[in-house]
Amino acid sequence: MSFGKPPTVPTQFQIYDSYAEDPKWQITFTKIWCGCLAAAVGLSAPRFLRAVRRRRAHVDLFGVRDDSGRAYESVTQLREFPRPKSKFSEMLAGILRMLGSVLLWSPLGVGLDVGQIIVCAGYIATVVCCIFIKAPLVDNPNRAGFLAIAQFPVVFLFATKNSVLSLLLGPGHGYDKLNYIHRWAGRGMFIGAVVHGALWIRNHLQYNLAILSQQKEGSGVAALAVLCLLVLLSLRPARLYFYQLFFYLHVMLYVAFFITVCYHTTYAPPWIFPPLAFYGLDIFMRILRYRIKDATLIPVDNQMTLIRIHDCDGGYLGGQHIRLRVFFEGRVFESHPLTIASAPPVISCLPSRDILLGARVKGDWTRALARYAQAEHTRLSASVIDEKDGAETGVPVQVMVDGPYGGCSLDLGERESVLLAAGGAGVTFTLGLLDDIVGRIARTGRARGERTRRIEFVWCIRSFGCIEWFTPQLMAIANAAAMPGAGLDLHFSIFVTCLCDPEAVPPIPNMRVTVERPSLRILLRNFAASSTYLSVENLAVEGRASPSSDEDLKNESRAPWSGKGGVAVCAAGPENFTREAHNAVARIALSESRRVGGIALHTETFAM
Repeated sequence: MSFGKPPTVPTQFQIYDSYAEDPKWQITFTKIWCGCLAAAVGLSAPRFLRAVRRRRAHVDLFGVRDDSGRAYESVTQLREFPRPKSKFSEMLAGILRMLGSVLLWSPLGVGLDVGQIIVCAGYIATVVCCIFIKAPLVDNPNRAGFLAIAQFPVVFLFATKNSVLSLLLGPGHGYDKLNYIHRWAGRGMFIGAVVHGALWIRNHLQYNLAILSQQKEGSGVAALAVLCLLVLLSLRPARLYFYQLFFYLHVMLYVAFFITVCYHTTYAPPWIFPPLAFYGLDIFMRILRYRIKDATLIPVDNQMTLIRIHDCDGGYLGGQHIRLRVFFEGRVFESHPLTIASAPPVISCLPSRDILLGARVKGDWTRALARYAQAEHTRLSASVIDEKDGAETGVPVQVMVDGPYGGCSLDLGERESVLLAAGGAGVTFTLGLLDDIVGRIARTGRARGERTRRIEFVWCIRSFGCIEWFTPQLMAIANAAAMPGAGLDLHFSIFVTCLCDPEAVPPIPNMRVTVERPSLRILLRNFAASSTYLSVENLAVEGRASPSSDEDLKNESRAPWSGKGGVAVCAAGPENFTREAHNAVARIALSESRRVGGIALHTETFAM
């Protein structure tokens, strides 16, 4: 006897099974963001592979290296010139670069460019859609809670300093460039938690149920309160004015949030294991990179303290940064990011095995460091004189090095023209890049096929005295660029923004000092439109050394700047300075990109 199929319950009378349906949306959300990451890694793969071939990828994987007098290997046999491209591929690349330049626009007051805004908007839209689609949130707001928990891996993946993603994306994509996604993922988690908690509190009030009657409700309210406090303390004013307090509370509150969420629901632990793995990898890699080194403090003036970390032969690139602890006056628990202003000794134009850092007086730590360096230097200079050359000694200290991190996402050697622009202390970044590219050209003879023929170094400062901060380094690099056979046209443009009395300006070759605030848009437009060739006549006009032999003449004049080999723009400094660079490149690239072979941009912003 057959009874047939059981009757189907009408949709309007079906009970929504949150614990069966909502986890599916967690998986959907995870698939979406993982797919986007996979696409990003795929798009960056060609550039990453080029960095691997040029031995510039992951040189910092195990931290700063001390070779202890090891002889450097010759790299002249590594010559690798760019392969010629077809006209179709060049045209397609030009069109893509021109369209991509729109993504560089940086609106005022946002702190993100258009490309980053699209990423953040897409992320929040994905979170909102996964929360609200086919979800009876008023009666059962569990979906929002499930989606809040599902964002744990995203928040930690983009927060750790040593992440798998940074390794896959390659140079120039460190935590400092990806941290904005961490912030917006935290806000996405906050949206889910607030919707989940607010609607459940509403239901409890509507049906006269005690909100804190059971462990589940009590731990849920506690978790929501901790998350709200996390978000409030993560706002920019708190990070800017109370960074140390923000940092310590951030760590402690996330631990408290983990614990309260696990008490609140048994569905949380599976989503906590990936963040723990990300954080564990970060701690392990940082332990591998920690170094205790001898260093010397050099107080240049009351606004700048140079730090030389001795016996550092490799494991870093110019323009990267390290987190530094200087053991002085009991400040052993404070670490601060400082940019490396020199290239590794194997290619550097500077005659030392030191890492050069510059600490500009901006906050309590840098001010205390400057006072300590000046006081100790005065005390030592009165009694301790270097017997070898009679020069006053610096201030010896010990430091802990964590890193390096970050770096430039562009290989400057792939472009014929390079514009390096810095505002104030941002010069440490561009100086490190300048030392690197000039050293690769002048010292190794373009061993890896460097195409760079001309470099414009722009520095915007407040007073003439700031030039003295890095005068020896600029002089050494300028002399290296002027070596016969280098085939490099290097110019320095210093812009002084205050109408103060001019002090002694050092005689750096090819340097022009102007009392005005520059327009990066005009500078870039003129730089891209320039058609200066490297020739013996131009070298004589600029005051550079003439070739000393027929072979030098041949090397100096070969392959002049074609005007179509691409332009690389690197800018560092305050947020308004780098925003101007973003908008300048976006505006110029729309009309000039194809003509000059593409304009690429990398910026370093010093902001919390």
